[in-house]
Amino acid sequence: MNAMTRNTALKARWQAMAPREQNLVLAAGGLIALALLWWVALAPALATLRAAPARHAALDTQLQRMQSLQTEAQQLQAAPRTAPGDTVGALRTALTQRLGATAQLNVVGDRATVTLKGAPADALAQWLAQARSNARATPIEARLARSTAAAAAPNAPAPVTLGNPVAAMPRWDGTLVLVLPTAR
Repeated sequence: MNAMTRNTALKARWQAMAPREQNLVLAAGGLIALALLWWVALAPALATLRAAPARHAALDTQLQRMQSLQTEAQQLQAAPRTAPGDTVGALRTALTQRLGATAQLNVVGDRATVTLKGAPADALAQWLAQARSNARATPIEARLARSTAAAAAPNAPAPVTLGNPVAAMPRWDGTLVLVLPTAR
């Protein structure tokens, strides 16, 4: 059957219907057209609009983090270069101040190896930040395991959070390897 005969057959069938049946067919066709319009055009757009504020907030947070990293990198680049002896001295001083007897520093060439025994997590994090900013040392390897050693000061108060029992700050055993900056 070609297109012309098909059209003629459809027109004849349409005219054979009662006006009430024609109205019902038009209403059903209109309903199907509206449903397709909703599913194809409107529903995806509305879903995007609903998700936009959360996505925008997440992207803003990511942008702020990237900008803070950029600022930190620019500050590190602008900082004057230090001599290798000054770098090692800065690392030793920061290590003694932050970690005390829980850490030992061994320097060979442009690598510094720090051995930890029961080092508090918060002090380790502060020391790493200092090592990065002051001594411009970059961690390249970390082999850490949670320590089973008890806190060095038994009378020291532990941090308390609502709804949680008093818990001691985690401690770490292991080694950290840092690359020291080269003098240029």
